Amino acid sequence: MPVKVLVVDDSGFFRRRLVEIFEADPRLTVIGTANNGQEAIDKVQSLSPDVVTMDYEMPVLNGIDAVANIMKVKPTPVLMFSSLTHEGAKVTLDALEAGAVDFMPKNFEDISRDSAVVKRALVDRVLAVSRTRLAGSRGPVEALAPRVAPKPIVTAQGVIIPRVRKRVSLIAIGTSTGGPMALQTVLSKLPASFSVPLVLVQHMPAAFTGAFAERLNNICQITVKEAQDGDRLQAGVALLAPGGKQMMIDPRNGGCVRILDGDERLNYKPSVDVTFGSASKCYPGKVLSVVMTGMGVDGREGARMLKGSGSRVWIQSEESCVIYGMPMAVEKAGLSDDVIDLEHIGERIAREVN
Repeated sequence: MPVKVLVVDDSGFFRRRLVEIFEADPRLTVIGTANNGQEAIDKVQSLSPDVVTMDYEMPVLNGIDAVANIMKVKPTPVLMFSSLTHEGAKVTLDALEAGAVDFMPKNFEDISRDSAVVKRALVDRVLAVSRTRLAGSRGPVEALAPRVAPKPIVTAQGVIIPRVRKRVSLIAIGTSTGGPMALQTVLSKLPASFSVPLVLVQHMPAAFTGAFAERLNNICQITVKEAQDGDRLQAGVALLAPGGKQMMIDPRNGGCVRILDGDERLNYKPSVDVTFGSASKCYPGKVLSVVMTGMGVDGREGARMLKGSGSRVWIQSEESCVIYGMPMAVEKAGLSDDVIDLEHIGERIAREVN
C-alpha cells in the first residue's frame, strides 16, 4: 500500500514539483496539498497522511507552529524543508524541537532540474520519515524501563569477581535522523564537572552545525562547540564535527582534532566511521562510544575498530530511536556492549566517567 503524503508549501511551483516527483514513484501517493500551516493542521486531521512535507515561511500559520499543533492533535511524521543559511538552521532546529522528524534543504534550482539523484533523495527521505516512531504514538520514552546493569562474574568455585570498569579517556557519539533532539537529551544530563572530552558526529549540512553547536552550548552544563582544525580535546568540552567535513583525532600535541575535506567516495560528511576509527587508534581501549538514532549503517565499521582496540560500544534502544538503523547495524554485527534507552544514556555516561 503506497505511503500517503500531504505536501504543505505556499509556493505553487514547489507544491506542483513535489507532487510530480512523489506521484511518479509507485510507493508514494499524494493525498492532498496545503498552502499554509492552518490548512495543514486541518488536512492532517481529515486525511490522515502517513507523512507531511512542510515549509516554514507560510501565511496564516508558519511551519513551526503547524508542526507543534499537529503533534498535539494528531501526531504525524513531518519532513521540514529549510534554507541553507544560519537563520534557516535555527528555524529547522526549532521545528525539530517542535516534533518534526527530519529536514531537507529547500533549493528551487535543484528541485526544478530533472535530476534522478534529487528525485531519489526526496523519495527515499519521505519513505524513511514515514517509518519513524513518534513519542505520541508509542507512549513517553520516560516510561521505558532502564536496562539492568551487568552482573558480576562468578567462577566455577563460586568466587565473585566484580567487573572491572575500564578507564574512559574519550566519549564518542554518532547519530543521524532524530539525532539533534537525542543529543540534546543526552548532553543536558552531563554535569559541569564532567572530566572527559567528547567528540560528536551528527549528519548535518555545513550551514547547520554551527547553529546546532550554539544551541547545545546554551542548554548544556558542559561546553559544546563546532570543531575547528587544531582544536584540543579538553575535559568537559564536546566538539561537534562540522558539516561537509571529516573530523579525525590526532594524538600529537596532547590530542587535537583535524578537520579535513575527506574522501569524496564516502557517503557521509561528517562520517561516524571516520571519527570512531581515528579514536580507536589514538585511545585504544579507552573510548566509550555511543551509536544513536539514524538511517543507514554509518558507525558500524568505526564501532568494529573500537571494539578491536578494546573500547566499548553502546547503542540506543530500538524503542527509543526515531529510526533504528545505525544502532541496528551495530547490534546485528555483534558489536554492542549494552543497549540503553535514550533517557538513561546521559546518566550512564556520567556514572561511567565519574
